[in-house]
Parts: sequence; structure tokens; C-alpha cells
Amino acid sequence: MCGIVGIFDLQGQRDIDALQLLRMNHSLRHRGPDEDGLHCEPGLGLGHRRLSVIDLASGQQPLFNADRSVAIVFNGEIYNYRLLMAELRQFGHVFRTNSDTEVIVHAWEQWGEQCVQRLRGMFAFALWDRRRHLLFLARDRLGVKPLYYGQASDGTLLFGSELKALLAHPAMPRTLDPLAVEDYFAYGYVPEPRSIFQHALKLPPGHTLSIRAGQPLPAPRQYWDVPFTPHAHASFAQAGDELLARLREAVRIRMVAEVPLGAFLSGGVDSSAVVAMMAGASASPVNTCSIAFGDPAFDETRHAELVARRYGTRHHTLQAGQDDFQLIDLLATLYDEPFADSSAMPTYRVCQLARQRVTVALSGDGGDESLAGYRRYRLHAREEKVRSMLPSSLRQSLFGTLGRLYPKADWAPRFLRAKTTFEGLARDTTDAYFHSVSILGDAMRARLFSPALRHQLQGYRAVEVLRRHAAASPAPDALSQVQYLDLKTYLPGDILTKVDRASMAHALEVRSPLLDHELVAWMSGLPAHFKLHRGEGKYLFKKALRPLLPDSLLYRQKMGFSVPLASWLRGPLRQRLQDRLLGPALAQCGLFEMDYVRQLIEQHGSGRRDYSAPLWSLLMFEAFLRQVLPVAATPTIVIAPAMALD
Repeated sequence: MCGIVGIFDLQGQRDIDALQLLRMNHSLRHRGPDEDGLHCEPGLGLGHRRLSVIDLASGQQPLFNADRSVAIVFNGEIYNYRLLMAELRQFGHVFRTNSDTEVIVHAWEQWGEQCVQRLRGMFAFALWDRRRHLLFLARDRLGVKPLYYGQASDGTLLFGSELKALLAHPAMPRTLDPLAVEDYFAYGYVPEPRSIFQHALKLPPGHTLSIRAGQPLPAPRQYWDVPFTPHAHASFAQAGDELLARLREAVRIRMVAEVPLGAFLSGGVDSSAVVAMMAGASASPVNTCSIAFGDPAFDETRHAELVARRYGTRHHTLQAGQDDFQLIDLLATLYDEPFADSSAMPTYRVCQLARQRVTVALSGDGGDESLAGYRRYRLHAREEKVRSMLPSSLRQSLFGTLGRLYPKADWAPRFLRAKTTFEGLARDTTDAYFHSVSILGDAMRARLFSPALRHQLQGYRAVEVLRRHAAASPAPDALSQVQYLDLKTYLPGDILTKVDRASMAHALEVRSPLLDHELVAWMSGLPAHFKLHRGEGKYLFKKALRPLLPDSLLYRQKMGFSVPLASWLRGPLRQRLQDRLLGPALAQCGLFEMDYVRQLIEQHGSGRRDYSAPLWSLLMFEAFLRQVLPVAATPTIVIAPAMALD
């Protein structure tokens, strides 16, 4: 696990400023504290920070082929590298190291751009082929590893594992993208391929980018997508057995490391399943880590401890509290963009705890998206049944009116909170799902944004992100459709971004067996009723796990990995909330209607509404303005005209 950076002259073969390349590389030192390496030649500079996990003695980068015509910097792990090494040797390739990095170089020589199809793992890499005058960027299929790129004002292309690497170069513009601001306040993150800056992009998961000097920068090319191809008929029991067998293999190949290894154990189904598989494959006790909360409504530690005792793990727990509010500024610098998932705080802490004992940790990320674990899937499926029975004109008239008239009752029991349901039923499928996942709905964003920002948006709405993916979706049914949308947006944009930055801040490598692309592809083809059955998510998975985990864990109400944010912001953190949101950063940037910000603070503090998620989004945006775009240096934020994506 590492960090990569690079500078490529889009206009020719000018000398690369080695000092600027060094600064970019130094900005990622947290990702790779063990070693660093630089390479410069006319028109190209490559940099690498290394966290040593495999082939500790000889895996240094940049790494070259035998005649030094091909060079690579690589972040990630290729789990099938030994099989590929054996296959490539049959073609006559000779290896100088035992590293997965060198396997990619030889795979490039053998298969060219199609080499990515052979790689099983998590990766982001930049490969330079001097003979073809080609720079090749690639990102893994699910987006576990990040890769940013952007055009600098001096005619060079900059790229790196994190946005901060690009921002370390003085020629990188820092112009905010108004469409990204709209996206952020809808989703709580900036979905691929945008970044918060107009001149920087994320390479989307499952895409490559081939670049030649003197030619226009092309659009990324997709090499993989979640197939959602239905399986040949198999019984429920057979499917359950195969699911566990595939997960067991995905866990096994991720346990290869030359450094201490452990796992996150939240007490949920997915992480518990991974720990159970690890225990079965390990001759020694597994190291496990959990985060505890003082509020029992958010604390899962007793369930985690139950699994830890059952499998005899070396278990460690860390208490998280309201004092972690102090992490906001640190998180802003880690994520480089506004990032509103408050579980980034406990994720940061559990990575910190894990790194005290291990260098590699396995996680349960990805199970909810592939196996329909989120509550919103159940609600969406119910709404879809109603939508399918009524024509859209009747739904819009009937439920649209009910949605406008019904009061919003955050304080009431869930069965009385019908306003959101009515509003969703009045919409089409994609718009309804967008409405259910939005942190701030359309009406709230319209009230929050200043006239200047609304003008710059030119009518753009963040729902277009989902519409673009829905138009390309191979999903055969309503449940699979929203799973596909989450796999393309929420998973890489929120979940994987959160874990990557939090883990890399502590030089910890995190591996996610449930995101093995072969396993994800297989799970996507399961019938919808195997995943969601009579309101029970992960139906097949839970049934298959019953011999391994207790029913009290499998069938308890899903809690999620979250913090008691609403009560914190009404109580001990209320004054700090007001100081931040009513301070100069938001007031001077020109993006927001400050009277509405005050209204949100007041209504949340009084208990009349739960505005914790919108307020946290504003807090993280305020921290971004101060930490990444200091207000003192930029009293008025420059917003570029809206630019649509291809």
C-alpha cells in the first residue's frame, strides 16, 4: 500500500521540475513511511511512497523492465500475482523481484492495455512506456484505491493518490466547481469523476486513461462493470454454500502478507463473517479491533466481543467520545475535499487502534451494497410496488399533494414519518432514490445556496449523477438497479474514500474481501429475493452464516457505524457548532444564505428538527475552506462557470 504521484508534459518533452515532484511526493509521506523514490526524464516525472507489505527487500519503486523502457508507480495489492508470474514465465519473462509490482510491468509487455483484465486486487497505477510514448493510468474495478489527475496551468498533467498531491504543485488551479458543490450538499461527498476543483478529476473505478504528449486529453475508457448477469438456476442452499466458499477464498488470498495482520470487528454481519473466515484459515489467534460509544443506541461492542470470544481473537476496543470533534480540522486535511460522513471519526480511531498492532487489516466493507443490507433498499422496494401500480400522473398529483401537506416529524416514531415516503412516491424511480439518499433535499439546497451559486449551477441538479449511471445500468430489476447506483457512487465516493484516507493516515493497509471483483460479479447475479426477502436484507448470506454466527447477531436491527451526532450538536458541541458555522469562513465565501444557516442551527438546537446531517455537512465544508482554502488568503471564493461532464 503506497502513494503515487507524477508530472507529465502534455505539450512535449520539457524538463520536469524535480523539486516540485519531490514536494508532491512528500505530501503523501503518510501513505508510505517506509521508502520513497523518484524518477525524472524529459517530459515525465514519477514519484512513489512505499508502505512495505510484500517483498520487503526488493519491491522499491519506481520499478522498470529489463531495458528501462517501461516504468511504473503502483498503489495497491495484486492478489493473483503469483499465478500471473507463473503464466508470464511460460511466455519467457524473467523476474528480478518477487513483487506484484513487477508482475504488472511484465503483464503490460505481454498484453498491453488489456493487462488490467488479468489483475485481481485493488490498485491504482501509472505506467510509462517510452517506446510507445504512452502514459497509462488505471484504477481497480470497484474503486478501492484512489487516483486523481488534473491539468495544471503550465501545460502539464499532474496525478496522484490524493488531491493534496496535485495541490502541492503551484501551477494547479484551485477554482471551485459549482456542480461539485451541489453534488456535495446532496450526497455528502463529491462523486466520481468530479472533484471539488474544476481542473482536477478522479479516474472512475474500472477505468483506464491512455495519454500521449501533443494530443488532446482523452476521456477515460471503461474496462469493467458490475455485470448483474443472472446465474443459471441453483437452489437456495447451493447458492448459500457457494457464497461462503467464494468469501472464504477471497479472505484467504487477502491474508498473504509479510507483516502483522488483523481485522476490524464492528459487531455487524459482514465484519463478523470475515473474522469467522480468518479464524478458520489462521493457525494463530486473529487480531481484532472495535470502537465503543457511550450511547448504547450506537454501541455494538457487546456483539463484537461475542464474536471475539467465539473465535478466540486478540480483541481490542477503543472508546470514542464527543472530544473527537477536535478531529474535524484534521479530517479536512486528510480528505482534501468536503466529506460529510461523520463515521470518518470512529473510522480514523479504529485505524489508529489497529495500527498499534498490525500493518494490514481486513474489513467487511461492500456487503451491504452487494447483498442488500441497507434499510433504504427495503423501503425503496416497497415504494416501487406502489409506483408500479399507479400511473405517474396520478402518483404526482396524489402523493405530491400529501408530501406538501404532511408535516415533517423528525421527533415522531418512524411509522408516523410519512412525509418523505409521500414525496418519494410522487417521483420516478431514480429521483425517488436520490431523494432518499440526499443529505439536503432539493428544497433545502435551494434555500441554502446564495443567488450567485444558484446562477452558476444553471439549473444543474445532483440527481443527474444517478441518472447518468442508471442509463448505463445492466441491472434487471428495481432492487438491483439501486444496488448498482450505490456501487457506482456511494461505495467508492463515501465508504472506500473514508476507509482509504483514515487508514493511510496511519500507514495501515485495509483489504476488503467482500469487494473481490469476482465475488461482487457473482453476487450481482443472484436473484433479488435471495438478497431481500420479506423485508430481510442479506437473506441468503444470513442463512448461510447460521452455523458460524449466532442468530442474535445475524437478525438484530442494523445499527451502522455511526456516532450520536444529533445529541452531540444539541448538547456539549452546540456552542462550537455556532462558532464555526456563523464565523467568517462561511459568511465570506459567498456561497450560502447565512440566515438559513442560522435557522438550521436554531431548529436543531431546540429539538424541533433533526438537522444533524446538514449541519455536519456545513461543518466539514467550513473546515475545508479554512484548511484547504484559507479564508485569509481567499476572502471571496472564485467559482468557475459550470462545466458538464462528457
